[in-house]
Amino acid sequence: MHTLVFLSTRQVLQCQPAACQALPLLPRELFPLLFKVAFMDKKTVVLRELVHTWPFPLLSFQQLLQECAHCSRALLQERPSTESMQAVILGLTARLHTPEPGASTQPLCRKHALRVLDMTGLLDDGVEQDPGTMSMWDCTAAVARTCIAQQQGGATEPGPAPVPVEVRVDLRVNRASYAFLREALRSSVGSPLRLCCRDLRAEDLPMRNTVALLQLLDAGCLRRVDLRFNNLGLRGLSVIIPHVARFQHLASLRLHYVHGDSRQPSVDGEDNFRYFLAQMGRFTCLRELSMGSSLLSGRLDQLLSTLQSPLESLELAFCALLPEDLRFLARSPHAAHLKKLDLSGNDLSGSQLAPFQGLLQASAATLLHLELTECQLADTQLLATLPILTRCASLRYLGLYGNPLSMAGLKELLRDSAAQAELRTVVHPFPVDCYEGLPWPPPASVLLEASINEEKFARVEAELHQLLLASGRAHVLWTTDIYGRLGCRLLQPMMK
Repeated sequence: MHTLVFLSTRQVLQCQPAACQALPLLPRELFPLLFKVAFMDKKTVVLRELVHTWPFPLLSFQQLLQECAHCSRALLQERPSTESMQAVILGLTARLHTPEPGASTQPLCRKHALRVLDMTGLLDDGVEQDPGTMSMWDCTAAVARTCIAQQQGGATEPGPAPVPVEVRVDLRVNRASYAFLREALRSSVGSPLRLCCRDLRAEDLPMRNTVALLQLLDAGCLRRVDLRFNNLGLRGLSVIIPHVARFQHLASLRLHYVHGDSRQPSVDGEDNFRYFLAQMGRFTCLRELSMGSSLLSGRLDQLLSTLQSPLESLELAFCALLPEDLRFLARSPHAAHLKKLDLSGNDLSGSQLAPFQGLLQASAATLLHLELTECQLADTQLLATLPILTRCASLRYLGLYGNPLSMAGLKELLRDSAAQAELRTVVHPFPVDCYEGLPWPPPASVLLEASINEEKFARVEAELHQLLLASGRAHVLWTTDIYGRLGCRLLQPMMK
């Protein structure tokens, strides 16, 4: 539903030249809604002029593009329009090339107050790009080009120099874009346009390039670091981690493949691990930690004990966890604060089941997102865990893909989860009933690669759908989409 103010604003923007002429006469309190409507409806001429003449010190996408009292549409949950994003950047460029109005012009021309343009928080779902929308990679490139052009262009119109604008962005970089982004960061030093990275994702970068990039980032600005597909090992990590640890406000850290190098003497590996732990102890604001595909067997206590504050998100996928690791986590201060827990790829079917249940019990009051993909959970283990699982009253997302569950087990889960009013997404496996000739217990690789009987699965889907309808839960998504995109969108604001 839209309010009368929203509908009136949309009508005003129908004629863009007239709307631009009227902007100096409109109350500044209308500018936030004007921006949202212009961004939504791709009124690019007005959008550019709004950024050019923005009357507040801060223009924040996270504030302006969320659900509001006038419009329930949350644009942050959608891929941004290419036209709208380009208009914002053009408005910023115009702002930087316009001198600050003097005192004598103030009655006729609203003072340009913009000091910070915060473009962080846009949806980055990894879905194949629609030609009409802009991916995070494209956003990074567009802002970087603006920084470089600003430095190369140099001079502005005669008169007072423009007041600098800090542009906060989420940056994505890989081998192909590294040199370009490095040049942009260097160009922004001392420029009227100061590039400030809040969220850095570096994919498959060589160690030296990763270090060079980290050295160019503002230590007071960065909040998240995600080093993907970088098989660093402990030796490489010991080189990079001190450069990461200087970001004292870092809230989220994602590392992968943290394990010893068989080519190193074990004493060096232990020294590197101790050094890594010492650097991890420097973080004072860390709330999210992901250590996917790292060999942490029997070492989780060493890692988590170094942290200065409890985690709210912990991802330990494919970390070969032992029962003592799960028992330690259940007793640690982290358990009672966890909102997201990912134990995918860890076998929870044997001696790990009881410690896992203890961990689930300890985190039941806060848990929103639970990922248990490929954990070898069959019906027996699931049914034994259901009484504890259903105590997670705030749970929104449950991932069970790749587990050897039958249709009977899924139906039990569906019935018992009726008590979880917040649950919105369940990513479930193809039931073992839908395969032909499975070995037992079936390895996860077989469940992921073997063919299923499409007719049987169609009947399963229909029955699950009917059960959801009968229990008044048509709004809950039960899917075999391993990416669980809806679940990801629901949980994006969780750690803001």
